[in-house]
Amino acid sequence: MKLAAIARRGAFAAMLGAAVFLALTGVAGAQEVADNEFTASSMKFLAAGIAMGVGALGPAIGIGLLGGKAMEALGRNPEAAGAIQTNMILAIAFAEAIGIYALVVAILIGFVF
Repeated sequence: MKLAAIARRGAFAAMLGAAVFLALTGVAGAQEVADNEFTASSMKFLAAGIAMGVGALGPAIGIGLLGGKAMEALGRNPEAAGAIQTNMILAIAFAEAIGIYALVVAILIGFVF
């Protein structure tokens, strides 16, 4: 199965899960309850959790693919281990930075807004 098909199925499952959650909890039609401070606070932390989960998904997939392809390259050409490892670590650091940005946004949602 191709990566695009897996990503589409994952996105569909996430949207379906969110729709079921909103339907079961009654959050979608709770405008009059939004004035409640407890509800606003809980939705804020729920949004922070979703932001971190979705924001970490891309870097996690990227790091997994980078590691797997680096191991394949090392298996085919062990003499190039130094160059492959250096480039792999650099690419993983860039992917991890995106995950850190998601963490910062989640912290801002949770504690600032």
